[in-house]
Amino acid sequence: MGDLLADIADVGRDAKRGGYSRHAFAPAELELRQWFTAEAAKRGLDVQADRNGNLWAWWGKPGRNAVVTGSHLDSVPGGGAFDGPLGVVSALQAVDVLRAKGFVPTRPFAIVVFAEEEGGRFGVACLGSRLMTGAISAQAAASLTDPDGVTFGEAAHKAGFDPLRMGRDDRALSMIGDFVELHVEQGRGLDVPVGVASSILAHGRWRFSFTGEGNHAGATLIEDRRDPMLPASRMVLAARKAATGGARATVGRLIPNPGGTNVIASSVDVWLDARAEEDARTREVVAEITAAATRAAEDEGCSLKVTEESYGDTVHFDAGLRDSLAEVLGGVPALPTGAGHDAGILAAHARTAMLFVRNPTGVSHAPEEFASSDDCAAGVVALATTLEHLAT
Repeated sequence: MGDLLADIADVGRDAKRGGYSRHAFAPAELELRQWFTAEAAKRGLDVQADRNGNLWAWWGKPGRNAVVTGSHLDSVPGGGAFDGPLGVVSALQAVDVLRAKGFVPTRPFAIVVFAEEEGGRFGVACLGSRLMTGAISAQAAASLTDPDGVTFGEAAHKAGFDPLRMGRDDRALSMIGDFVELHVEQGRGLDVPVGVASSILAHGRWRFSFTGEGNHAGATLIEDRRDPMLPASRMVLAARKAATGGARATVGRLIPNPGGTNVIASSVDVWLDARAEEDARTREVVAEITAAATRAAEDEGCSLKVTEESYGDTVHFDAGLRDSLAEVLGGVPALPTGAGHDAGILAAHARTAMLFVRNPTGVSHAPEEFASSDDCAAGVVALATTLEHLAT
């Protein structure tokens, strides 16, 4: 059942980082959108794009209270082959399984592909679902910029979407009765092929902007410097120190300006990803890191600005739906996840659930991410069983 993943295995390969870089409205992701549209059409599904750049493939007539499944096709920089595409491929293959046994859904049924789930290009995760639910305004989204200075609004317009029409989409939301997202497990929590999600950690992204004084690396005495790289480095260490008791704090991106080897940076931007089981603990971790960064900036004569770029409270998936699916699937385990998903954004607006496929490496957001062909096939069967249960 892995043929569809193999079909897209060469799209968006990143020769520098390894893995894949498939970013929203960039060539590789646009190619995958075309691929999905063609695969859906082969199955007689009617593909429509909503005004926020999400793709919907309907099996039969669109309608309210639909059973919806799907995931995303974009990736983090240098990501793995499974994060996102596995859920889309499995949805298409689940339709194949159901059709082969003669099943016809009695509820409206759709596969959805969400835009910019990873935030790998414009910095805000789950952007397509956030726009649809109104969790971010169209104006705020349109002004987001990628590393090359291209705004989300510009990229969306070039891809054929009108950024002025983006934003909360009550019509699309009203279509979703139950949403089930299949995803590769992003840790090593499963000892069986498939499980269900219980919750998502409270998590967010913050930008720490340290400003000092740019100067010459050789001509400027150490005691005369206001070097923002020093408080930036102390902030990275503070993040590790604050991440205790199951909390996570990660710095994966740091950009000095102007970035010359023989130049004292004038400013340094550092991005923090922080997560914990509950909202209060996540906020506590960020506050501790912010306090340490503030002290470090003052010690070096620098200034600091902290900007919250995105945030999501703890998500507890619908217990009734979760337990029902676990039972239908033969008593599979339920486990929490530290990773964010579109299903988590939608949880406040519809019944949502997630299926996880075992990842024996425990690695995700990296080229070593893996799921065996047998486990992927088990995921397709589990998703088909789930969708049949819900759509009957």
